[in-house]
Amino acid sequence: MVSLIERDYFTDYEILKDPYAFFEAIREQSPVYQPPGKDYFIVTGFEETLEVLRDHDRFSAIIGLQGAAMPLPFVPEGSDITAQIEGHRMQFLGGDLVVNLDDDAHSNLRALVNTLFVPSRLKANEAFITDYSDQMIREAVANGKVDVIKTIATPFVTIVIADLLGVPVEDRQMFMDTIAMAPPPGSLDGDNDMSAEDHPFVIMGSYFAGYIADRSENPRDDVLTELAHAILPNGVKPEMQDIVQLGMFMFGAGQDTSAKLLGNSIKYLVEDLDLQAQMRADPKKIPAFIEEVLRIEGSTKQTARLARKDTEIAGVKIPAGTKILVALSAANRDPKRWENPAELQLARKRIMEHAAFGRGKHVCAGAPLARVEVRVLLEKLLAETSHFEIDREKHPGGIADLRYEPSFIIRGLADLHLKLTPREGFVAPEKPAAAAAGPVLSTGGNSLETLLADPGAKAVLEKHFPDIGPGPFLGIANGFTLRGIARLASRRFPAPALDAADADLLRLAQGVAIDTKVSLSTGATRVGDLLKNPAAVAVLEKHFAGISSDKRIGMAKGMTLRAMKKFAPDQFTDAALDAVDAELATLA
Repeated sequence: MVSLIERDYFTDYEILKDPYAFFEAIREQSPVYQPPGKDYFIVTGFEETLEVLRDHDRFSAIIGLQGAAMPLPFVPEGSDITAQIEGHRMQFLGGDLVVNLDDDAHSNLRALVNTLFVPSRLKANEAFITDYSDQMIREAVANGKVDVIKTIATPFVTIVIADLLGVPVEDRQMFMDTIAMAPPPGSLDGDNDMSAEDHPFVIMGSYFAGYIADRSENPRDDVLTELAHAILPNGVKPEMQDIVQLGMFMFGAGQDTSAKLLGNSIKYLVEDLDLQAQMRADPKKIPAFIEEVLRIEGSTKQTARLARKDTEIAGVKIPAGTKILVALSAANRDPKRWENPAELQLARKRIMEHAAFGRGKHVCAGAPLARVEVRVLLEKLLAETSHFEIDREKHPGGIADLRYEPSFIIRGLADLHLKLTPREGFVAPEKPAAAAAGPVLSTGGNSLETLLADPGAKAVLEKHFPDIGPGPFLGIANGFTLRGIARLASRRFPAPALDAADADLLRLAQGVAIDTKVSLSTGATRVGDLLKNPAAVAVLEKHFAGISSDKRIGMAKGMTLRAMKKFAPDQFTDAALDAVDAELATLA
């Protein structure tokens, strides 16, 4: 029989269900331990974890994403491999992402992130977070049942960071669908066959390039605009590629961890109904509760570092080139640091001194946002219910039936179905007006779902808002009116356009023929949408031969041709683009 310490952390599904027993067995051997037959060390001690995460001179973050199990792209040579790391950086998974950078390259980009996530910005965004969470929670309570992971946590954290950054409303559902189709970070699923070009970061890259290009010409009051005009601390303007990667990393990095943290928190509240009642009676205890959940079941189980130099940790010799698995979830349960470490204690001293968000220069920049997101949602959920419990129809075995995502990085539930009992005096959210309420549909009186379900109304919306046709809002904003959505995206849905749409909808109800011709152009229509239209493709091929099969164009489907002019001015000249627009205008 294989002992626990001989099992493989990266492939063993039993460890996936309960990583804590595995890490405790490792800690009993040593806080810095090399498993039999492995080429990496596991650090489980709290002080040892802080030492590794804080000492950036001895330990590189280059393997933060790919983990300690993957082989290095080179054979370490000598007592200091810093030069080798930099020489092979692009051969590491995400080697040029800020989370994996070292030294000045990291400090410069991280400085930009720190200026964007300042407390004043988060405070200003909290009103949106509160309003949005109120709508989501009240809809769930009115329904009586909910999968808190898929229906609340995941869409909530996506919309919150999208709003903070300035990601257009019409793209948010598409991004959520794209991320949902991808395996979790650090997936243990060996059957995953997602191609590199289908990875969420690749798909998001073209869109974020378009956003940054647009913000550089048309500034707005959002984080993407600040990124587009950012200057590094050394006075140098960052490369476009660095800005695009930073923007999409900020968008994608914290979504899974924040959503799973919310799920882990709620799991404790359905596991211990007395604790749930205590939180409901005294919401001021919620922040302490969140800190304890972060400590004993945070959503990031581990990170990884690569020894740059010959060194030691707790007296254990670590040669340069040694991979180190830093077990954050084990450090946060180290009995040398925490009394009764597996217990959730709201009165615990120095309650925020855990390592759930990491430490050192790479500490999670989104930690303040994550705390706000989880706090506000828990406050709303507890305030609008008298009780909630696990849904035994979905989880017949209760807590024992819960499934965890197959990931060596993320500690989070795949789903968590709840039954919700509303509080006394609960007021359900108003239902959007149904089509049966009258023959006239409008952007303020009918939900987006209702409008898109009506062929005539759908054609009107596609005329005034071309991107809305495929229904990218469905799932998140299907119950909202366009006027309501416009409060969050007034530039995307300006009042004159909504008024014009309502005028067309009125004429439609009166039986008047409506010209619903959708206009295409190089300045307003994304490349991806042009390439979906055979007639438009013919026009593009006439002026830009081979454009529809150009792989570089495939990476820029989220941009307009006018925006791409900045990157290829010799190819996309004003004269050529004007000629294309003239022909596109004639298409039906």
